[in-house]
Amino acid sequence: MSGKVRISALVAAGALLLLPLAGATPVAAADGPKVTLSKSQAGTGGSITVSGSGWRTHALLMVLICGQATPARGVIGGTNSCANADGRAVTTDAKGVFSKKLPVSEPPVPCPCVVHVATVTGASASADAVFQVAGHAVEPLPAEPSTGRLSVLSDTRLDGSSGLLTWFGAPASRTLVFTVGNAGSSPVKNPVFQVGTSHGVFAPQWDDQQFSGTIAPGGKAEIKLPVELSAGAHGDYSVSLKYGGRVLAEEPWGVGRPWGVTLFWILLCVVVPAAVFRVGMAVVDRLRPRKAGRSKDPARHRGLRLRLRSRLPEQLALRLPKSGTPAPTTTPVTSSLPWFTPDSDPGTAGRLSAPHDDSPTSPTTPTRKGLQ
Repeated sequence: MSGKVRISALVAAGALLLLPLAGATPVAAADGPKVTLSKSQAGTGGSITVSGSGWRTHALLMVLICGQATPARGVIGGTNSCANADGRAVTTDAKGVFSKKLPVSEPPVPCPCVVHVATVTGASASADAVFQVAGHAVEPLPAEPSTGRLSVLSDTRLDGSSGLLTWFGAPASRTLVFTVGNAGSSPVKNPVFQVGTSHGVFAPQWDDQQFSGTIAPGGKAEIKLPVELSAGAHGDYSVSLKYGGRVLAEEPWGVGRPWGVTLFWILLCVVVPAAVFRVGMAVVDRLRPRKAGRSKDPARHRGLRLRLRSRLPEQLALRLPKSGTPAPTTTPVTSSLPWFTPDSDPGTAGRLSAPHDDSPTSPTTPTRKGLQ
């Protein structure tokens, strides 16, 4: 019995020692950060007191009045829906509690409104409290976005080829083909994709393109979107596909150089100087002075040369006798000497002496024999 009493006494003593430690264990807040307001409604120009608890110790917080927001959906438009100019900053104490006076001002968008409190540094945390700005417009919240979620099921490809006009610098075009599936719980109607083209290290230039049709949950669809580059583009390009702010696929695209444009400039550099040279030579030929004695009419010179060339064969035919034909008879040349008569011309055939009188009655006329 004495041993059992000792054991029970030791257990009781140990329990007494553990009780203080169990009481010192901190209990985390079940609901996280909280925000409470001194008033649920106030007009512009007034003020309210915003209090909070359950925040991180010595945390820097920003307190704003925001429109188009509810505690369930949060601030739909982000800080663009808040009155940022009249916001206040506050720091929590060692217990994660704060209290701050906030002026009331109208947000840039209609209500429903909230007082939005969020951390500025460190781990992200936020909380909202419903608040009504008196006299400010109230409109329904925008419809919730679809819960459909698209994903690419097949490899993307670029269909099409370059034509003759592309070889001369026309814009190159292709068709981006891919298959998407709806992995969400609601249908996606007329989704809008973003197609971007980038060259080298430059960022893509995005272009919105809408697909006409509805993709049911668990369904899939083949989508074809046109892609076009600027005129004269060449080199290595990349085509990107984005949906819902998320890049789904990328496809490389190599575009050839438009050699037709290069050929055109080469021909232009050859033809234009040749034409200018011909025009310059024609001007110089027209303006240079003519030599003396040369006719100014080139047509007259050409006609004279043609007439001389046409008569030259006839003169050659007259001077050169043809073979086998007798030589043409020449007309005796009549002397113009005064002491020669036409009958006594030395050039007459058979006459070898000066003319004389053959009459026998002339006593002074010598005979032919006496002369010999």
